[in-house]
Amino acid sequence: MMNNNFVPRWKLRLRRRRKKRLIRLLLFFLIFAVIIFILLQFKTVKNEPVEVKTPAVAGVRDEQTDRSSLKAVVENSLLETKGNYGVVIKNLKTGESYLINEHRVFDAASLYKLWVMAAVYNQIQSGKLNPDQVLSEDIAVLNKDFFIEPDKAELTDGAVTLTVDSALTQMITISHNYAALLLTKQIRLAKVEAFLKENGFKESKVGTSGALPKVTPFDIALFLEKLYKSELADQENSQKMIELLKNQKISDGLPDYLPDKQSSEPVAVAHKTGDIEGFKHDAGIVFTGKGDYIVVIMSESTSPAGAGERIALLSKAVFDYFNKK
Repeated sequence: MMNNNFVPRWKLRLRRRRKKRLIRLLLFFLIFAVIIFILLQFKTVKNEPVEVKTPAVAGVRDEQTDRSSLKAVVENSLLETKGNYGVVIKNLKTGESYLINEHRVFDAASLYKLWVMAAVYNQIQSGKLNPDQVLSEDIAVLNKDFFIEPDKAELTDGAVTLTVDSALTQMITISHNYAALLLTKQIRLAKVEAFLKENGFKESKVGTSGALPKVTPFDIALFLEKLYKSELADQENSQKMIELLKNQKISDGLPDYLPDKQSSEPVAVAHKTGDIEGFKHDAGIVFTGKGDYIVVIMSESTSPAGAGERIALLSKAVFDYFNKK
């Protein structure tokens, strides 16, 4: 009698094969589903906007988060910039400030002349120098003393002869390089170095043996604040330095879009520019009827002309911000 439960071997093998195929098919679909899920997740993350948070820096108010804040004014002015910028803004009346890359080291360019000016006025104040004293030196000697190569020298022969007062004026108002070298040789580089140490400019270097002077936006802002408060010299000589800076003839930076002397509410800007091989700087004190403030903008880029326009636009934006309040 035949057993109804008997299954031939060939049918068992067929069933096992089908079962294995089904398992493989299920595994295939499972793996495929996982891959699709991962790809969809990656696409979602890629398309989501990324929020970049600016690191907290000294002097930045935590409540400055709206579009009208000083932080927003500065950062909006620097959008899509090509290069590196260091900025310090400080309202000398309210203390409100914003800083970005303030400790970044830049080539000082002609901003080092601020130190020379202050060191010279210290010697005038102490009686070691007289504003009418005549200084004179051969160009070739100055080039040699300050390690200026012939192919990089503005001048190679002749002499420069100026009074101390005239040298100060030309060094600051038209950024005359040989007036600066003449004064630096007179007071000696060591005096400028000592001036930096005595006044706490720890991030500034005068440059020796041919090295270029280095500085940070923080130190330049500190210099300007000390000058404003008559902490670098007595009140009389501090005011003379500020007046020199107000007479700056290179005005395509900070003052470019600000109200001029012919305006009903004129603005005075005591500032110094710096421009050398990819570096473009402007730093000063802006005097307004609603309060004075410091602006330091230093840049390193492949387009100094573009950086100059950016400096002027940022200066105008900061002016508008402080004067609308």
